[in-house]
Amino acid sequence: MTQQSVEPRTAADDAGDGSRVPAGRSWLDRYFHISRRGSTVAREVRGGITTFMAMAYILLLNPLILSGKDAAGDTLGQKALITATAFAAAFTTLLMGFVGKVPLALAAGLSVSGVLSSQVAPEMTWPQAMGMCVMYGVVIMLLVVTGLREMIMNAIPLALKHGITMGIGLFIALIGFYKSGFVHQGKATPLALGPAGELAGWPVLLFAGTLLLIFMLQARNVPGAILIGIVSGTVVAAVLNGLGVIDPEQWANGAPQLHGGAVSMPDFSLFGDVEFGGWGQVGAMTVGMIVFTLVLAGFFDAMATIIGVGTEANLADDKGRMPGLSKALFIDGAGGAIGGVAGGSGQTVFIESATGVGEGARTGLASVVTGLFFAACLFFTPVTAIVPQEVASAALVVIGAMMLMNARHVDWADRATAIPVFLTVVLMPFTYTITTGVAAGVISYVAIKAGQGKAREIGAFMWGLTVVFLVYFALHPIEAWLGVH
Repeated sequence: MTQQSVEPRTAADDAGDGSRVPAGRSWLDRYFHISRRGSTVAREVRGGITTFMAMAYILLLNPLILSGKDAAGDTLGQKALITATAFAAAFTTLLMGFVGKVPLALAAGLSVSGVLSSQVAPEMTWPQAMGMCVMYGVVIMLLVVTGLREMIMNAIPLALKHGITMGIGLFIALIGFYKSGFVHQGKATPLALGPAGELAGWPVLLFAGTLLLIFMLQARNVPGAILIGIVSGTVVAAVLNGLGVIDPEQWANGAPQLHGGAVSMPDFSLFGDVEFGGWGQVGAMTVGMIVFTLVLAGFFDAMATIIGVGTEANLADDKGRMPGLSKALFIDGAGGAIGGVAGGSGQTVFIESATGVGEGARTGLASVVTGLFFAACLFFTPVTAIVPQEVASAALVVIGAMMLMNARHVDWADRATAIPVFLTVVLMPFTYTITTGVAAGVISYVAIKAGQGKAREIGAFMWGLTVVFLVYFALHPIEAWLGVH
């Protein structure tokens, strides 16, 4: 696909005069090209609301993922995390609407949050981790401006891109099972069912029930299945807690009950709490690999999502070009930095934007509507905080299952493809790091291709990545050989 400064002519532009209002158009119509793209204000509003309903679960899941301790033993407050998540989603989605003028909504990327929680925070403080988030956002913006983003996307084999998405999905699902209490660290095994080989307590059963409900709703193609499941599970949890059926001590993050009023002022205590120093204890190599991992986590899905949603909205031409593509990619990259400054993780385009497109959204006005709804959520933090960790964890497993559906795009009969994809997928959850899975997939792909006598098919970028990842795996013996500690 080619990025151009001149907007290409798309299917929406060729819709015919019957869908346009040539005279007397409002400034809203002229600014967002509503009638030009064959839409109406009512459709855009309906599409924006639908998109928000489909992705509102992020207000619950992102604080859940980022709830762990950092290297100093500190945690981020739940209310502050909810505020940061809502603010970053609102700001970046409004930016996409007003500047990008396309129906794409952004929020905290679960893959990025997973990396921050499992790989970055254990090595440094949360402010430093958010500083890394800002750095990765700046890197992606530079890649977009220089045109390298598209070159890198083209250099990595498609099968490995699907493998990375699947591995992240399995990694996120494991986090969901662990946070819910369904999976524990076993006494005789690395993992076990429940604390002693069996499920214990009502909360984990509520997790299982919520998970099944969401899967059933999705199988019937019910819009907003994840949000409906979370709301239903929360209502049941609140009722059981109110009746005294469940001991309040059994809930992982406190009993599901409203403390004070339903409306409160936002907690911006995390905003601007970013540090770019103090990385000496982890080493330059570790910092470089963390930034690289964050770029990987927030990099691959965005372009495919933007083009996929744009095509469904009839905004892309037959070559995959769409109006405002460069702006959309740049805003997606800026979302990493914006999310880091806000304290709510890097933002990325959500595939749930397709639900709004399905309701008729074709312009940035839909994104503006979605962004305004996220902004309104800033004042309803107490309501959002009611959701039990066990109920919210069910959505993590569902998202993981959805990401694993990329398996249908992999040729499992071709071992040169299947083996690198397999290693990429399984090593992410098995080692609890995304970097290890990507590294194993890249190295094995290059090794197998070279062994087949197809070294010319690999490409310089993949060779370079292989060298970097070989150093990553051999870092400890290399440091010992050089006498570096």
